[in-house]
Amino acid sequence: MSDYIAKAGRDAWIVPDVPADTQRRKIQKVGVIGAGTMGGGISMNFATVGIPVLILEQKQEALERGLSVVRGHYQRSADKGRFPQDELEARMACLTGTLNMEDFADCDLIIEAVFEDMDLKKKIFSDLDRIMKPGAILATNTSALDINEIASVTKRPEDVIGLHFFSPANVMKLLEIVRTDHTADDVIATCMDLARTINKIAVLVGVCPGFVGNRILFARQAQAQKLVAQGAMPWDVDAALNAFGFRMGPYQMSDLAGLDIGWKKGAKTANPIRDALCELDRRGQKTGAGYYDYDENRRPIPSEVTAKIIADITGVKAGSAPGPEEIIATCIHPMINEGLKILKEKKAQRASDIDIVWLNGYGWPSDKGGPMLYGDMVGADAVLATMERLGAEDERFAPSETLKQLAKDGGRFIDVQPG
Repeated sequence: MSDYIAKAGRDAWIVPDVPADTQRRKIQKVGVIGAGTMGGGISMNFATVGIPVLILEQKQEALERGLSVVRGHYQRSADKGRFPQDELEARMACLTGTLNMEDFADCDLIIEAVFEDMDLKKKIFSDLDRIMKPGAILATNTSALDINEIASVTKRPEDVIGLHFFSPANVMKLLEIVRTDHTADDVIATCMDLARTINKIAVLVGVCPGFVGNRILFARQAQAQKLVAQGAMPWDVDAALNAFGFRMGPYQMSDLAGLDIGWKKGAKTANPIRDALCELDRRGQKTGAGYYDYDENRRPIPSEVTAKIIADITGVKAGSAPGPEEIIATCIHPMINEGLKILKEKKAQRASDIDIVWLNGYGWPSDKGGPMLYGDMVGADAVLATMERLGAEDERFAPSETLKQLAKDGGRFIDVQPG
């Protein structure tokens, strides 16, 4: 297992169709758009290794607040002895704020880290196209949007790439580097090298909704919602996934992130249970209640309020939930099937890259190697049986042709090649 993970980690750095001797672009100054949680965290990665960063915000207060949060993170690390106190000022000296996008003109790389709104991102990239010098790299931190569409508003789509940092960006090791249809080889090679410089684990992926990590997560989330609609409680689902080895299940994760991400008052989304909780101002840990109730130590407690909402919306009696083994198969096997679809579409370079994404970005338990290796642990026949059951309920989850072939031939998930 450890040998597989180690080799997978080494292989992820190799980009077969980009020559190793490709000339790199010099990255001596970085611009970041947004001083919020994500923008500040991204900026820290560069400041920590001595690369100057210019951070753009719309208002002075937001800029000062963002820089203050970054200083607080560094101060806590220094207090814990992770680096000398005098290094704190050296790192902060690498960070400069601005309210004027025109100041990005001399940056070598720009990373846009605003909220997920396509029109806003296209407006920003149109402005960057006008402002930034020739040869600068234009990157977006989007976690799911179509980067080809973002690149289309520029006259230099070959300079556009996705740099999907994971939150908190100053802590999480994974960096999904997203190549578009037109991203130049030297942009890819430069960004892979830069990931090493800022101590990230990089995986090169292609453009599709959610890329590799979130696309597979969406498959798991859809099944978790379906389980609750069928009578499982959120804490039943989470407990099964905790026992599998995830530190957080989907509902614990939702409460931590905030239930109101992508939600507005009065909204009717595909998740009516979430809508109802948000309307009651149960928006997760930040409001002291979400799917769970929370005590003063933020300990999650199964909620009678949530149980009643679920019963009212689903009409299913509590106690009709499937057991832990069925919950695991229902949540995990679709992730494996989705990984095979990603490989078929050539959105990942190799099966083990998918495992590296999930091991380093989503807390996949290391004793189970990642979704694709885990597929080999349980066997293609078992995964196929689950997907035939789920596919009969929803054709989006029909077994992939690759899965059927693996079950027929006895092949290995980790040996599946793209295309």
